[in-house]
Amino acid sequence: MIVLGLESSCDETAAALVNDEGRILAERIHSQIAAHEPYGGIVPEIAARAHLDHLDGLVAEVMAEAQLDFCDLDGVAAAGGPGLVGGLLVGVMTAKALAAFHRLPFLAVNHLEGHALSLRLKEDLDFPYLLLLVSGGHSQFLIVEGVGQYVQLGTTVDDAVGEAFDKTAKLLGFPYPGGPAIEKAAKAGNAKRFDLPRPMAGREGCNLSLSGLKTAVRQTVTRLGEEWNQANTVADLAASFQAAIGDVLVDRAQNAIRLFRARHSSGDAFVVAGGVAANAYLRTRLSDVTARENMRLCVPPPELCTDNGAMIAWAGIERLRLGKTDGLDFAPKPRWPLDPNAQAKGGERPRP
Repeated sequence: MIVLGLESSCDETAAALVNDEGRILAERIHSQIAAHEPYGGIVPEIAARAHLDHLDGLVAEVMAEAQLDFCDLDGVAAAGGPGLVGGLLVGVMTAKALAAFHRLPFLAVNHLEGHALSLRLKEDLDFPYLLLLVSGGHSQFLIVEGVGQYVQLGTTVDDAVGEAFDKTAKLLGFPYPGGPAIEKAAKAGNAKRFDLPRPMAGREGCNLSLSGLKTAVRQTVTRLGEEWNQANTVADLAASFQAAIGDVLVDRAQNAIRLFRARHSSGDAFVVAGGVAANAYLRTRLSDVTARENMRLCVPPPELCTDNGAMIAWAGIERLRLGKTDGLDFAPKPRWPLDPNAQAKGGERPRP
């Protein structure tokens, strides 16, 4: 079984061919960082135009590299949401056209499910498992009970983790994207210099709230005056901010593990997926808590943490195995929660 996967939900244009043995036959990703960097964040119209300019070419390139014709495929999958509607339209309409012309099944994949199942592309990972999805637009704790079967334990009530990183980085004068810049600066900083808040820590449940932490950093910068932009001060602020995020995630993860075990007697995997999973400091903090709780911390390889076509293709394969396909009348969903019964906002909010 071979599926073509298309990703265009935010600022990465991607196409990949994956087979049901977990082999990536070919993949291409076009990054839009240079286009959005002057604005300090993602501009939806620029993103949509870039997807339109590049997606067809990426599809042609992966088909040529894999030496496949469309008649060799078993389906075409595209991220159908959540995300920026302009970009979603480009990917969904491209996939529909290919599926219709070549008489192939069309699969509308929830972008979040692509992240949720990405580790199964590389490893034998049985259901159920606990999942922390962390990226620029979403932060959620979920129990993954099967393909299309998710129980949301908690989500952010304001900023997502990656969003908080990017906004704080912009405040500290780092270029977009800011997450990697903060992580790099924090390595030389003193994480104990600034006493920043740990929002929601100590409370029941698994919800996150990070806008107050971001505000505290801004207030600290204002209080420091001209001193804040000295190299050591910026590094100390970055380290203090990152440590606060780590403390919050550890606290919330402990609650999530308890809730997971209350629901399931089997399963010992704690999966962290999404772009923020590439942060080595946060992985270390989460590794410590999972070790204490006798769980395995599992993280996809870095290339599967960020948005990519391979995870969409794999999620398509998982759905196709179960006979789950979609009609050509499918409409992109800017908001599409994995757990439709969750009472929180749900879905993914693109980075501003």
